Amino acid sequence: MKNIKMNTKLAVITGVILFGAVMRLIPHWPNFTPIAAIALFGGAHLQKKHLAFIIPLAAMLLSDLILGLHQWMIAVYISFALVVGLGMLLRMKIKAGTVVLASVSASLLFFIITNFAMWAGSPYYTQNIAGLTECYTLALPFLFNGLMGDLFFSIVFFGGFYVAQLRFPVLAKAD
Repeated sequence: MKNIKMNTKLAVITGVILFGAVMRLIPHWPNFTPIAAIALFGGAHLQKKHLAFIIPLAAMLLSDLILGLHQWMIAVYISFALVVGLGMLLRMKIKAGTVVLASVSASLLFFIITNFAMWAGSPYYTQNIAGLTECYTLALPFLFNGLMGDLFFSIVFFGGFYVAQLRFPVLAKAD
């Protein structure tokens, strides 16, 4: 019985993550995507650590293969993996406030890492503090959109799964 319960729970969690990856493929505002929400949700709900990283990263990779890859993808995946770790820290304290705080933190982490990589690896900015400041300043609209997307999708994923757990006890934490 426990095996069926875990398989059902794993299937539902994986389905939510794959749904998030598919959401990246439909037209959307720039950076209004479920990237951080996928990572947070996977880290918080996938009990096996290796699956907490593999499933969200694989979903991200599948959607990236369709969307296309770029030279700064390593920074995206590093920040994504760190957000999975943030989700693991969230695991025992999943409440509305902690999910919102983790989502905002994930957005900021992603913004800082990916824009630093853009500054460091591109010819668009001078390699000094002025260039770094320009890079972060020009990216602020993307931070806002990313933050709004991360909050929206975190509420949808975490809130939806919470409601599903109430409706279907097999999904409730019994680990």
